[in-house]
Amino acid sequence: MTKVIIIGSGNVAQHLIAAFQNSQNLGAEIELVQVFARQTASVSHLLDLSHITNDLDALAEADLYIIAVSDDAIASISSQLPFKNRLVVHTSGSVPLNALDDNNRKGVFYPLQTFTKNKAVDFRTIPICLESENATDYQLLDKVAKSISDKIFAINSEQRKALHVAAVFVNNFTNHLYQIGQEICQEHQVPFEILNPLIAETAQKIMLLSPSEAQTGPAKRNDTATIEAHEAFLSNENHLKIYKTLTQSIQENGKKL
Repeated sequence: MTKVIIIGSGNVAQHLIAAFQNSQNLGAEIELVQVFARQTASVSHLLDLSHITNDLDALAEADLYIIAVSDDAIASISSQLPFKNRLVVHTSGSVPLNALDDNNRKGVFYPLQTFTKNKAVDFRTIPICLESENATDYQLLDKVAKSISDKIFAINSEQRKALHVAAVFVNNFTNHLYQIGQEICQEHQVPFEILNPLIAETAQKIMLLSPSEAQTGPAKRNDTATIEAHEAFLSNENHLKIYKTLTQSIQENGKKL
C-alpha cells in the first residue's frame, strides 16, 4: 500500500483529498494517511479528525508528501518539513522543481484544472503533469497519479511554465471575456443565458478542430464594416481596447496561415 500525505487545505488540496478517498473506496492500493491543515476545521468535513494535523512535526511517515499550498508558500513549507530523503512534491503550475528544499527528493504533481470549492470534478478526466529527479520516484508518482486520473503526462519545469501560461489564456482570460459579455448584456437588458449554447458549442468544437480551424467572426472574415460598427457601439473604453487588441491579433494570425 502506497501511503500519501497532503499538506494544505485549499481548493487543490480539498479536491485531491476527495479524489484519493474515492480511489481508496474503489480498491486502489493508495492510502491517504494524513492531511496537514493549519486550521483543522477547514478539512474536517472531508475526513476524520484523527487523520488531520496542524503540526508539521506530527506528520506521519509516508511514501509521498504532496504540498498543495499557494505558490509563495511552497518553498517555506518544504524547508520546515522535519525529515530528510523522502519524496516531496508540489502541485503548482508555475513553480519550478528546484523551489523545493534540498533535504528531500523533489517532484511535481500538477493537476491541470480550475478548481472551485464545493464544486465536484471528475478527477479521472483531469491531466496530471509529473516531474521528478529520478526514474524510481517518477514510477511512484505515476502509480499514485493513475489511481485518480486516466491522463498522465511527463512534463518538465520549463514545459509546465508554458502550459500554465497557456492555461491562463484559455481559462482565466476566456472567463474574463465571459464577464465582459455579461456586462454588455446587462447594460442593454439582454439575458446572458442566451449566449450559453454558443459558449458550449465553441468549447466543444475545440475537441475536434484546431483553434485556427474553429475560428469564426468578423475579424476572421476581415469584415471591416461590422468591426467598425462594433467599435462605435462599445462605450466602455476598456471593452473597446480589448476588442481592438483581439481583432488585430486574429487578423495577424490569419496572415500567418
